[in-house]
Amino acid sequence: MKKIDFKNGVFQGKPIYIAAILFLAAALIFSLLWAVTIGSVDLAVGDVYRVILFKLFGIGDAQIYGSGSMSDIVWFVRLPRLVLAIAIGSSLAIAGVVMQAIVKNPLADPYVLGISSGASLGATLAILMGIGVAFGESYVGVMAFLGAFAVSVGVIFLANVGGKATSVKLILAGTALSSICGALSNFLLYVKNNSSGAVNAVVRWTMGSLAAANWETNVILLITGAVGILFFWSQYRTLNLMLLGDESAITLGTDLHHRRIIYLVVASLMVGFSVYAAGVIGFVGLIIPHMVRMLFGTDHKKLIPLCALLGALFLLWADVLCRVLLERTELPIGILTSLVGAPVFIYLMARKKYGFGGKE
Repeated sequence: MKKIDFKNGVFQGKPIYIAAILFLAAALIFSLLWAVTIGSVDLAVGDVYRVILFKLFGIGDAQIYGSGSMSDIVWFVRLPRLVLAIAIGSSLAIAGVVMQAIVKNPLADPYVLGISSGASLGATLAILMGIGVAFGESYVGVMAFLGAFAVSVGVIFLANVGGKATSVKLILAGTALSSICGALSNFLLYVKNNSSGAVNAVVRWTMGSLAAANWETNVILLITGAVGILFFWSQYRTLNLMLLGDESAITLGTDLHHRRIIYLVVASLMVGFSVYAAGVIGFVGLIIPHMVRMLFGTDHKKLIPLCALLGALFLLWADVLCRVLLERTELPIGILTSLVGAPVFIYLMARKKYGFGGKE
């Protein structure tokens, strides 16, 4: 009996790859149409779709489907957060693929370089000290985005001190800045522990939530996510080359130093916008790339579109479960993704015949 090849991918060949793309795309559309009918408020399935048809194409009775509580629930609560889940899930999955290639480490995810800690520090400063109020109602998200991006810039700077940035120096710089940001966040929480409401707000924000979704934010996330995905898809040859290492790349005529910095900035922007919209959501960028590599191999030409679709599908259903698992309350999505992601990741890591690509 032929053994399953997890190292080079279970499924080989272009027809299977195209079939997988079509299947995941169809599953995503079907899931979106199904998930929008699920919620704590009992709405007729037909009425849900009629509201969407009226909002998109003006079909139907304006008095029934154009306004009122049913219209608001469908159009301003359920559908925006599902679309946001799709945008963030795909962005985090792609950022995970790229981060793992940049640092040449299969254990990396979008937050391995301190991006998560930088975002948490920015949000903590905003909530506890009111820094960034001038940015308006979304000042917490804006400060989180600025914190994430500032740490990314800091990682690039530190990694280039004393020579060109390498994958090892990026990891070390990220670890150092992550520790500093974590320590500062904990210090602020300790000092401000008399303000229980603000402390609780920080804790809830670091758990992640899609409850604040709105169409204006969704448009930004969809555009930045789509641009980032298309950009990295066009760079699949260089991403494949990164798995071989700098020495092999130089012998093939490619200097990865500048590419690594550019990719890190673009991936950090994708993660930063996701953090701005929903807080910290872990494990999406870690387990999704691993699952796709195990099934389809390490070629980034295949990895990127498959990871984008699977990441979107994963976070969409994670959000649905967060809304329905607990009665009269919502489970933070970061808790659910960690509960699901950690066991899956342990299983994948325990497999002896799993391949990351490049030199083993």
